[in-house]
Amino acid sequence: MERNLADPGLTPGRIAAAVGMSVRHLGRLFSAEGDSPARYLQRRRLERARRELADPAARHRTIADIAHRWGFASHAHFTRVFQSEFGHPPSETRPT
Repeated sequence: MERNLADPGLTPGRIAAAVGMSVRHLGRLFSAEGDSPARYLQRRRLERARRELADPAARHRTIADIAHRWGFASHAHFTRVFQSEFGHPPSETRPT
């Protein structure tokens, strides 16, 4: 899962198939930890995007490019979930 976070096609269904279990069983495993597979994926992708946004070496990449790189098809959606997760917009993560 971690190696394929940037793949926008990575879904709970593909993860379950790769490990040979049903999506429902995968969901139960995550539920036991208080999470869902989809939410876990989103949070990990947000963390990776946040790290890249904060990296001065990535300054030349747009926020939309970074969002897309980490599996977010919509810049607006990325901005909303980023702000919800971290309490500030992605633009405030960029180094000055």
